[in-house]
Amino acid sequence: MVYILMGVSGSGKTCVGGLLADRLGLPFHDGDDFHSVASVEKMRRGDPLTEEDRVPWLFDLALHVARWNLRGGAVLACSALKERYRAMLGWNGKEAVTFVYLEGDPGLIRRRMEERQGHFFPPGLLESQFEDLEEPRDAVTVSIEGTPQEICGRILDALGTLPRREGGEG
Repeated sequence: MVYILMGVSGSGKTCVGGLLADRLGLPFHDGDDFHSVASVEKMRRGDPLTEEDRVPWLFDLALHVARWNLRGGAVLACSALKERYRAMLGWNGKEAVTFVYLEGDPGLIRRRMEERQGHFFPPGLLESQFEDLEEPRDAVTVSIEGTPQEICGRILDALGTLPRREGGEG
C-alpha cells in the first residue's frame, strides 16, 4: 500500500509523512524531490505551476507509486490538489493507494509557512493552492491542529487495523 499525504503546501505533508513512514516501517518520499529544476525555479519566483508543468511530474510519480507498491509500499508527500491528479497517481489500482488529506485553516497554514526555513515554495502562492484544491471525497481526512506526532497518531487511528511498529508515539 502507498499512503499519499495530500494537501496544500505548508499543511505538514513532509513532516507528518516522515513520522507516518517510520511508524509503518515504510520508506518515505517527498513529491517535491521529483519536480523538474524549471518547476522549482518557477515556484521559487512565486509563479504557480501550470497543467503543462504538473502532468509530467504526476506521471513520473504515478510510475514510482506502482513500483513502490511492488516493493511493499511507501509513504508519499504530494499535494494532489485535484481529483484528476489523485486519479493519475492511483492509476495502477486504487486499492493499492490510500490518500490522507491534511486539512487545515488557511491562516494556520500561512503562519506555519512563514515560520519554516529553507523551502522553495513561498507563502504568497498559498492562495493559488486553496483555489486549486478539490477536497477529496474518498480520503482519510485529518486536521492539522496539534503537533506532528498528534497528527500522525490521528492518521494511524483513522487507518484502523494497520499494523504499527513498536516504540513509536501516538
